[in-house]
Amino acid sequence: MCTGIRFSDGDGHLYLARNLDWTSGYGERVVVTPTGFAPRSPFGAVEGIRHAVIGMGIVAEETPLYFDCGNDAGLVVAGLNFPGYAEYAPGPVAGSTNVAAYEFPLWVASQFASVDEVEAALADVVIVDRPINDTYPSSMLHWIIGDATRAIVVEHTSSGMHVFQDDVDVLTNQPGFSWHHENLRNYLNLSPEFPKEVDLGRARLTPFGSGSFMRGIPGDYYSPSRFVRAAYVHAHYPPQDTEEGNVSRAFHTLQQVAMVDGSAAMGSGEFEKTIYTGLFSSRTSTYYWNTYDDPAIRSVALADHAPDGAELQVV
Repeated sequence: MCTGIRFSDGDGHLYLARNLDWTSGYGERVVVTPTGFAPRSPFGAVEGIRHAVIGMGIVAEETPLYFDCGNDAGLVVAGLNFPGYAEYAPGPVAGSTNVAAYEFPLWVASQFASVDEVEAALADVVIVDRPINDTYPSSMLHWIIGDATRAIVVEHTSSGMHVFQDDVDVLTNQPGFSWHHENLRNYLNLSPEFPKEVDLGRARLTPFGSGSFMRGIPGDYYSPSRFVRAAYVHAHYPPQDTEEGNVSRAFHTLQQVAMVDGSAAMGSGEFEKTIYTGLFSSRTSTYYWNTYDDPAIRSVALADHAPDGAELQVV
């Protein structure tokens, strides 16, 4: 399971962050794909690297498999688990831009500079169930894509490609985004306001403290619950002016939906936990992250790792 959020500061800079929740990691590292890198794209969708990319993922067959990544233009994409709903084309479709599922984040971040550009290109895209090798089957995902102005959600299902305007700047897992968005109407009572005193008969009742208008907000790890909780916290977090303040905002917000080991078992009996939290800032083209076992926030700046070079950089 996973949760993602997007926001911008008052100066037009993007911040997109996500939790990756699973039973164990994949050996993921921060990977930089420079503009001189020659990609291997099975259907030719990624002809070259127009924008340098940095993000979290693994490298297989000399290809970056990004879980989430951002580029030098301030565009970010993150893939979140979407089993039971995601469905890709079994093979390439003539006349379409065919993108293998594993290369979709790289395609977005390396080819485009804005959500507008991506959304226009998606009209001709088919996502293809083409694994990179026998070790890594196609992951069933949907994606949040954001820049400093807005975010969209991309879902490829049995009925084809669907693009949603994400006006709450949040994404979790199944069911689909439109269901989550509609479900928010069940929580219109939520508010950060301090409750007033109430007269009940001859009694004058005063509140115990703050937070009573948050009663009813779901506190479990279920995907619909995390969506509601993340949307509420994210919407009410005070705007921040500095890089440090916005990094703190992202990590504090996602802490509210982070999964703790031993609390939620999968069907296999293994327990999910938040493997890492990652954040891309377009203000500094920096990737920030921490892990379950090391909560200290680390960072890597794109400019420090040869963004115009020819070789992948694994940090």
